[in-house]
Amino acid sequence: METEPKSNYAMPVAIVIAGVIIAGAIYFGDTSKVKNDTANNVPTTQSDSLDKINPITKTDHIRGNPNAPVIIVEYSDTECPFCGRFHETMKRIMDEYGKAGKVAWVYRHYPLDQLHPKARHESVALECAYELGGNEKFWEYTDRIYSITPANNGLDVTELPKIAEFVGLDVAKFNTCLASTKHDARIEADIRNASLTGGNGTPWSIIISKDGKKTSLNGAYPYENVKQIIDSLLK
Repeated sequence: METEPKSNYAMPVAIVIAGVIIAGAIYFGDTSKVKNDTANNVPTTQSDSLDKINPITKTDHIRGNPNAPVIIVEYSDTECPFCGRFHETMKRIMDEYGKAGKVAWVYRHYPLDQLHPKARHESVALECAYELGGNEKFWEYTDRIYSITPANNGLDVTELPKIAEFVGLDVAKFNTCLASTKHDARIEADIRNASLTGGNGTPWSIIISKDGKKTSLNGAYPYENVKQIIDSLLK
Protein backbone atom coordinates (compact mmCIF):
# COMPACT_ATOMS: atom_id res chain seq x y z
CA MET A 1 0.00 0.00 0.00
CA GLU A 2 1.17 3.53 -0.68
CA THR A 3 0.42 6.49 1.53
CA GLU A 4 0.83 10.24 1.28
CA PRO A 5 3.99 11.48 3.03
CA LYS A 6 3.28 13.42 6.22
CA SER A 7 5.74 15.93 7.63
CA ASN A 8 4.60 15.25 11.20
CA TYR A 9 4.67 11.48 10.87
CA ALA A 10 6.11 9.63 13.84
CA MET A 11 5.94 6.04 15.07
CA PRO A 12 7.51 4.44 18.13
CA VAL A 13 10.52 2.33 17.28
CA ALA A 14 9.09 -0.67 19.10
CA ILE A 15 5.99 -0.64 16.93
CA VAL A 16 8.08 -0.43 13.78
CA ILE A 17 10.24 -3.36 14.85
CA ALA A 18 7.22 -5.42 15.81
CA GLY A 19 5.55 -4.65 12.51
CA VAL A 20 8.58 -5.77 10.56
CA ILE A 21 8.88 -9.00 12.54
CA ILE A 22 5.19 -9.86 12.30
CA ALA A 23 4.39 -8.80 8.77
CA GLY A 24 7.75 -8.82 7.05
CA ALA A 25 6.13 -6.75 4.36
CA ILE A 26 7.38 -3.20 4.77
CA TYR A 27 9.49 -1.73 1.98
CA PHE A 28 11.44 1.48 2.51
CA GLY A 29 12.02 3.74 -0.47
CA ASP A 30 13.40 7.25 -0.18
CA THR A 31 12.98 9.21 3.05
CA SER A 32 9.81 10.92 1.82
CA LYS A 33 7.62 7.82 1.89
CA VAL A 34 7.09 4.31 3.15
CA LYS A 35 5.58 1.65 0.93
CA ASN A 36 3.62 -0.84 2.97
CA ASP A 37 2.33 -4.00 1.35
CA THR A 38 -0.44 -4.95 3.77
CA ALA A 39 -1.35 -8.23 2.09
CA ASN A 40 -0.88 -10.19 5.32
CA ASN A 41 -2.82 -7.82 7.56
CA VAL A 42 -6.16 -8.77 9.06
CA PRO A 43 -9.15 -7.09 7.34
CA THR A 44 -10.98 -4.45 9.33
CA THR A 45 -14.61 -5.28 10.05
CA GLN A 46 -17.58 -2.95 10.36
CA SER A 47 -16.85 0.51 11.76
CA ASP A 48 -18.61 3.86 11.80
CA SER A 49 -16.22 5.25 9.19
CA LEU A 50 -17.06 2.52 6.69
CA ASP A 51 -20.71 3.51 6.89
CA LYS A 52 -19.73 6.87 5.40
CA ILE A 53 -19.12 5.28 2.00
CA ASN A 54 -21.06 7.02 -0.75
CA PRO A 55 -24.02 4.93 -1.98
CA ILE A 56 -23.43 2.89 -5.11
CA THR A 57 -25.48 4.27 -7.99
CA LYS A 58 -25.85 3.70 -11.71
CA THR A 59 -23.25 6.42 -12.32
CA ASP A 60 -20.59 4.29 -10.61
CA HIS A 61 -18.13 2.25 -12.66
CA ILE A 62 -19.40 -1.25 -11.98
CA ARG A 63 -17.98 -4.48 -13.36
CA GLY A 64 -20.33 -7.41 -12.94
CA ASN A 65 -23.83 -7.73 -11.53
CA PRO A 66 -24.88 -4.50 -9.71
CA ASN A 67 -27.14 -6.64 -7.53
CA ALA A 68 -24.44 -9.14 -6.60
CA PRO A 69 -24.50 -10.39 -2.99
CA VAL A 70 -20.90 -9.20 -2.56
CA ILE A 71 -19.72 -5.84 -3.84
CA ILE A 72 -16.10 -4.68 -3.66
CA VAL A 73 -15.61 -0.92 -3.86
CA GLU A 74 -12.00 -0.08 -4.65
CA TYR A 75 -10.44 3.37 -4.32
CA SER A 76 -7.37 3.27 -6.52
CA ASP A 77 -4.39 5.19 -7.93
CA THR A 78 -3.32 4.25 -11.47
CA GLU A 79 0.35 4.95 -10.68
CA CYS A 80 0.45 2.92 -7.47
CA PRO A 81 2.33 -0.37 -8.02
CA PHE A 82 0.27 -2.09 -5.33
CA CYS A 83 -2.90 -0.99 -7.10
CA GLY A 84 -1.59 -2.59 -10.28
CA ARG A 85 -1.03 -5.82 -8.38
CA PHE A 86 -4.49 -5.68 -6.81
CA HIS A 87 -6.06 -4.90 -10.19
CA GLU A 88 -4.84 -8.25 -11.47
CA THR A 89 -6.18 -9.94 -8.34
CA MET A 90 -9.58 -8.37 -8.89
CA LYS A 91 -9.67 -9.40 -12.55
CA ARG A 92 -9.08 -12.97 -11.42
CA ILE A 93 -11.80 -12.63 -8.76
CA MET A 94 -14.24 -11.40 -11.40
CA ASP A 95 -13.36 -14.28 -13.72
CA GLU A 96 -14.30 -16.70 -10.96
CA TYR A 97 -17.21 -14.94 -9.25
CA GLY A 98 -18.32 -12.15 -11.56
CA LYS A 99 -19.55 -14.34 -14.41
CA ALA A 100 -21.88 -16.11 -11.99
CA GLY A 101 -23.22 -12.79 -10.70
CA LYS A 102 -21.84 -13.34 -7.21
CA VAL A 103 -19.41 -10.42 -7.03
CA ALA A 104 -19.42 -6.90 -8.44
CA TRP A 105 -16.41 -4.59 -8.60
CA VAL A 106 -16.82 -0.83 -8.25
CA TYR A 107 -13.88 1.37 -9.22
CA ARG A 108 -13.40 4.79 -7.63
CA HIS A 109 -10.51 7.25 -7.88
CA TYR A 110 -7.93 7.86 -5.18
CA PRO A 111 -4.84 9.46 -6.79
CA LEU A 112 -2.13 10.29 -4.25
CA ASP A 113 -1.00 13.63 -5.60
CA GLN A 114 2.17 14.01 -3.54
CA LEU A 115 3.46 10.59 -4.59
CA HIS A 116 2.07 10.40 -8.11
CA PRO A 117 1.36 13.83 -9.66
CA LYS A 118 0.34 12.16 -12.94
CA ALA A 119 -2.31 9.93 -11.41
CA ARG A 120 -5.06 12.54 -11.15
CA HIS A 121 -4.70 13.35 -14.86
CA GLU A 122 -4.93 9.64 -15.58
CA SER A 123 -8.12 9.51 -13.52
CA VAL A 124 -9.51 12.16 -15.87
CA ALA A 125 -8.53 9.92 -18.79
CA LEU A 126 -10.54 7.07 -17.27
CA GLU A 127 -13.56 9.35 -16.94
CA CYS A 128 -13.15 10.50 -20.53
CA ALA A 129 -13.16 6.87 -21.64
CA TYR A 130 -16.43 6.44 -19.75
CA GLU A 131 -17.90 9.61 -21.25
CA LEU A 132 -17.09 8.54 -24.80
CA GLY A 133 -17.62 4.79 -24.59
CA GLY A 134 -19.65 3.99 -21.50
CA ASN A 135 -18.90 1.36 -18.91
CA GLU A 136 -17.38 -1.11 -21.38
CA LYS A 137 -14.75 1.33 -22.64
CA PHE A 138 -14.07 2.58 -19.12
CA TRP A 139 -13.01 -0.89 -18.04
CA GLU A 140 -11.07 -1.57 -21.24
CA TYR A 141 -9.16 1.67 -20.76
CA THR A 142 -8.60 0.97 -17.07
CA ASP A 143 -7.28 -2.54 -17.74
CA ARG A 144 -4.96 -1.19 -20.42
CA ILE A 145 -3.49 1.63 -18.36
CA TYR A 146 -2.69 -0.71 -15.47
CA SER A 147 -1.11 -3.20 -17.87
CA ILE A 148 1.29 -0.73 -19.50
CA THR A 149 2.21 1.78 -16.80
CA PRO A 150 5.59 1.19 -15.14
CA ALA A 151 3.92 2.71 -12.03
CA ASN A 152 5.39 5.21 -9.56
CA ASN A 153 4.51 8.13 -11.83
CA GLY A 154 6.28 6.50 -14.76
CA LEU A 155 3.64 6.56 -17.49
CA ASP A 156 4.37 9.04 -20.28
CA VAL A 157 1.39 11.38 -20.71
CA THR A 158 1.55 10.82 -24.49
CA GLU A 159 0.38 7.26 -23.88
CA LEU A 160 -3.08 8.38 -22.78
CA PRO A 161 -4.47 9.14 -26.27
CA LYS A 162 -2.70 6.03 -27.58
CA ILE A 163 -4.64 3.94 -25.08
CA ALA A 164 -7.82 5.70 -26.21
CA GLU A 165 -7.05 4.68 -29.79
CA PHE A 166 -6.18 1.16 -28.68
CA VAL A 167 -9.60 0.66 -27.07
CA GLY A 168 -11.44 2.20 -30.01
CA LEU A 169 -12.31 5.70 -28.79
CA ASP A 170 -12.45 8.87 -30.89
CA VAL A 171 -9.00 10.30 -30.11
CA ALA A 172 -9.86 13.90 -31.02
CA LYS A 173 -12.87 13.90 -28.69
CA PHE A 174 -10.81 12.14 -26.04
CA ASN A 175 -8.10 14.81 -26.14
CA THR A 176 -10.72 17.56 -25.87
CA CYS A 177 -12.21 15.85 -22.84
CA LEU A 178 -8.79 15.27 -21.29
CA ALA A 179 -7.96 18.98 -21.55
CA SER A 180 -11.20 19.97 -19.82
CA THR A 181 -12.08 20.18 -16.15
CA LYS A 182 -15.53 18.60 -16.45
CA HIS A 183 -14.60 15.47 -14.46
CA ASP A 184 -12.53 17.12 -11.74
CA ALA A 185 -15.39 17.35 -9.24
CA ARG A 186 -16.22 13.65 -9.51
CA ILE A 187 -12.61 12.63 -8.93
CA GLU A 188 -12.30 14.96 -5.96
CA ALA A 189 -15.51 13.54 -4.50
CA ASP A 190 -14.06 10.03 -4.71
CA ILE A 191 -10.87 11.15 -2.99
CA ARG A 192 -12.76 12.80 -0.16
CA ASN A 193 -14.99 9.78 0.33
CA ALA A 194 -11.99 7.45 0.45
CA SER A 195 -10.49 9.53 3.26
CA LEU A 196 -13.84 9.85 5.04
CA THR A 197 -14.22 6.07 5.16
CA GLY A 198 -10.77 5.63 6.71
CA GLY A 199 -8.54 5.25 3.68
CA ASN A 200 -5.02 6.65 4.01
CA GLY A 201 -3.29 4.83 1.18
CA THR A 202 -3.93 2.75 -1.91
CA PRO A 203 -5.48 0.45 -2.77
CA TRP A 204 -8.27 1.02 -0.26
CA SER A 205 -11.24 -1.29 -0.66
CA ILE A 206 -14.53 -1.83 1.12
CA ILE A 207 -16.38 -5.12 0.74
CA ILE A 208 -20.15 -4.91 1.19
CA SER A 209 -22.11 -8.12 1.79
CA LYS A 210 -25.79 -8.68 0.98
CA ASP A 211 -26.76 -7.95 4.60
CA GLY A 212 -24.94 -4.61 4.49
CA LYS A 213 -21.94 -5.68 6.55
CA LYS A 214 -18.78 -3.83 5.52
CA THR A 215 -15.18 -5.04 5.65
CA SER A 216 -12.17 -2.96 4.60
CA LEU A 217 -9.04 -4.15 2.82
CA ASN A 218 -6.14 -1.80 3.38
CA GLY A 219 -3.59 -2.77 0.75
CA ALA A 220 -2.92 -5.21 -2.08
CA TYR A 221 -4.41 -8.39 -0.67
CA PRO A 222 -3.54 -11.47 -2.79
CA TYR A 223 -6.15 -13.52 -4.56
CA GLU A 224 -6.23 -16.29 -1.93
CA ASN A 225 -7.06 -13.83 0.87
CA VAL A 226 -9.75 -12.03 -1.09
CA LYS A 227 -11.27 -15.34 -2.17
CA GLN A 228 -11.41 -16.51 1.43
CA ILE A 229 -13.26 -13.40 2.51
CA ILE A 230 -15.72 -13.65 -0.37
CA ASP A 231 -16.42 -17.31 0.30
CA SER A 232 -17.16 -16.55 3.94
CA LEU A 233 -19.62 -13.83 2.97
CA LEU A 234 -21.39 -15.99 0.40
CA LYS A 235 -22.16 -18.73 2.91
